[in-house]
Amino acid sequence: MTNITTLPQVSPVSYARAGDNPALVYLASLAPTGRRAIEGRIKHVARMFNCPPEAMPWPALRYQHLEAIRAKLQDSGLAPSTINMTLYALRGVCKAAFNLGLMSAEDYARLCNVKPVRGERLPKGRALNVGEIGALLDTCAGTPIGIRNAAIIALMYAAGLRRDEIVMLNTDHYNRDRGELRVLGKGNKERLLYVDNGALDALNDWLTVRGDQPGPLFNPIKKGGQVQSRRMTDQAIYNLLVEHARQAGITRFSPHDLRRSFISELLDRGADVVTVQKLAGHASVQTTASYDRRGERAKKKAIRLLHVPYRKRGINSL
Repeated sequence: MTNITTLPQVSPVSYARAGDNPALVYLASLAPTGRRAIEGRIKHVARMFNCPPEAMPWPALRYQHLEAIRAKLQDSGLAPSTINMTLYALRGVCKAAFNLGLMSAEDYARLCNVKPVRGERLPKGRALNVGEIGALLDTCAGTPIGIRNAAIIALMYAAGLRRDEIVMLNTDHYNRDRGELRVLGKGNKERLLYVDNGALDALNDWLTVRGDQPGPLFNPIKKGGQVQSRRMTDQAIYNLLVEHARQAGITRFSPHDLRRSFISELLDRGADVVTVQKLAGHASVQTTASYDRRGERAKKKAIRLLHVPYRKRGINSL
């Protein structure tokens, strides 16, 4: 009997134009904030077949292929959420293939029957404490780059912004008089956030440097301090956070950990979980709860309530 985790060989194909490649069509339909993770899973599957993503014969995928992919990913020890995201991405690609007339309705319906993986893992990431946030901000010098970076760090923490959301902000998304910030997030959903206290000061300081001309809210800056008109990249956001963590001497963290910190801190200070859900732009309270990192502190505190009646003993010589 053939092992289900043995993936069949596929032959690369040549799409006449980008609009014929269902993977590219599907990715183009996604909001920028959700595209990167899905694109990563699509590329991962193509690598599993030893095929370039742009030449992967996506319309040839069938139910048995998705079952084999599912089984192989499980065997590799990936988290259920990652496997399910992969299956979700493949269904999206195959739906695009169906809509392009490259896959039959019957084949598409069958592969949609592949069941998601059950189970869960301990949550990833961590929450930064206020001291760490302060240390990060203290490393931002009073130069144009330092003032910009301080505003980015402050907003990512105080508004719970994803790095994709940061780079897509424009000046007209921010109402300076009311401290309101309109953010376009995952699922093409817009939400209204409020910038206050230190984050408000940091952002206004940056706008004093940047100026009020229309365009991206955060821009690259040349070595001489000249603010460029183009948009920053999400990789640039990642790089600056890594550098400031190094300068601050704090444990390295991911950009998404600032979002986890935002949610955990609000909940810890008594904010209603439904309100936090809306501020974070989550579709459900359950998703918001999964970002909460207060639980570990609470569990440690609870464990300290127990008393183990053990008396320290000396070790008898043999």
